[in-house]
Amino acid sequence: MPLAFAAPDTQSVPIHIVDQDGLSDWITKQDEVTQSWVNAHAFQAKLGKFLAVPSANGHVNCIIIGNGTAASRKRSRFALADVSNSLPAGVYHLQTELADDDATEFALGWLLAQYRFSRYATQADAGAVLKAPGNVDANRIQIIAQGECLTRDLINTPASDMGPDALETAFLNLAQKHNATPYIISGNDLIAQNLPLIHTVGRASVQEPRLLDMRWGKTGPQLTLIGKGVCFDTGGLNIKPAASMGLMKKDMGGAATVMGLAHMIMALDLPLRLRVLIPAVENAIDGSAFRPQDILTSRKGLTVEVNNTDAEGRLVLADALALADEEPTDCIISMATLTGAARVAVGPDLAPFYTDNTTSADAIRKGAVTARDPVWEMPFWDPYEKMIEPGIADLDNAPAGGFAGSITAALFLRRFVTEAENYVHFDIYSWQPSAAPARPKGGVGQGARALLEALPNMVNL
Repeated sequence: MPLAFAAPDTQSVPIHIVDQDGLSDWITKQDEVTQSWVNAHAFQAKLGKFLAVPSANGHVNCIIIGNGTAASRKRSRFALADVSNSLPAGVYHLQTELADDDATEFALGWLLAQYRFSRYATQADAGAVLKAPGNVDANRIQIIAQGECLTRDLINTPASDMGPDALETAFLNLAQKHNATPYIISGNDLIAQNLPLIHTVGRASVQEPRLLDMRWGKTGPQLTLIGKGVCFDTGGLNIKPAASMGLMKKDMGGAATVMGLAHMIMALDLPLRLRVLIPAVENAIDGSAFRPQDILTSRKGLTVEVNNTDAEGRLVLADALALADEEPTDCIISMATLTGAARVAVGPDLAPFYTDNTTSADAIRKGAVTARDPVWEMPFWDPYEKMIEPGIADLDNAPAGGFAGSITAALFLRRFVTEAENYVHFDIYSWQPSAAPARPKGGVGQGARALLEALPNMVNL
C-alpha cells in the first residue's frame, strides 16, 4: 500500500477546517445549500467530526471537519486527519489555511491513518487520497510515514515470521535500498569477536543470536543508533506468565523503531555518517539457557550478576553499546522496549528518554512538540547507582525491591558508554493498546519523529 499524496493537478474536493466557536460565523459566509445542510444535520464542529456537503447533482461538494475547542485539541493529536478513513473514496485538498506545523500534522496524520497490516488478512484500503497542502514538505512527510509504517510492519509480524533470521533479512533489505554497508556477526562468531552477552542471551534459541551492523554516509558527524532486537521474550528460565508473554513479539520494538528512523535519515540524505547496531536474539529456553545467579563478563569487561533472566534486553544492549563506544561518535542513541516500570510511570503514549546532555534533551523536547511525537525526560539519577551494584559482581541486571526500574535499567546501560559525551536512551512501549487517531491498535513507532526533528541540534548538522 503506497503512502503518498495525490498529484497536485488532480481534481479534488475541498476540506474546510472549522473551529467549534467559529462555526456560526463560518456558516453565514457559505451558500444557501451549504447553510441548510449544516443546520439540518445539527453539525457542531466538535473535534474530529465531519460532514459531507452534497452539490446540486448529488456529488460531494465539500467536507467540513470540526476543529473543536482549544481544550479539546490539547487532548488529542491527528484527530482531524483520522477522518480520512471515513470519507467517501476520492481525492481531497485542504481549503482552509493552517499554520505550517498544523498543516504538517494534518498531512502526516492523513498518511499514517492509511496504514493497514495486511500480511495475514485482507484489509480494505482507504479510498480517500489527499493532495499535499502547499505549505508542507510533501516529500519529507511521505518519507517519515514510510519509516513509521516499516516500524509498524516489523512489530506487528509475529515471531514465527519475524525471528532473528527474518529481522536480519529486513535489515539487509533496508541496507540495500539505501546503498548502506551491512556486516553480520552470528552464532559462535559472537564469542570470537567478543560479544559474549548477545551470545549468552540468544544461544538457547533455534535461530542463532546475531549482531546486525550497518554503516551509511561518508561525511559529517557520526550518529550511532542501537535498537533492542529481542524477537520474542519468554523471560528465559524466569519464564513470564501467559498474560505477560502475549505481546512479546513486540520486544524487538527498539530495533523496529531504529530501522524506521534509519530509513528516514537515509531517504532524506541527511549530511551525517550513520551506524545502526541491532543485537537480534530470541530469549528462549533449553538446556543451554543462561541461569539466575550466573555471572557474565561483558565486552567491556564489566561483570554482571544475573538476578532475572527476564531482564535480558539490557544485556544484549550492553555489548552493542560498548562496541559503539569504542570509536569516536558524536551521538549514541539506544531504543528499547526495556521495562514495565516505564509504562507504569508514564503509560503507553509517552516515550521516556534519558540523557546527561542538556543540548540533546532540549532538542528532543522541542522536536517532540513539532513532530507531534510526545516524549518525557527521565533522570539518570546518580544516587541510585548503588542499586545496580550487587557486590559479588560489578553490576546487577535486576535489582531487588522494585523501585525505579526504568531508571536503574538506564543507569545500567550508561555504564557501557564511557567515551561518547552525548548518549541518549529511550525506554519505549512500541504498542498502541487501543485504536487512536492515525494509530491503529498494534505496533507503533515512538520517539523516531522527535529525534529526526532534533538531530540537527544534537549532532550539529
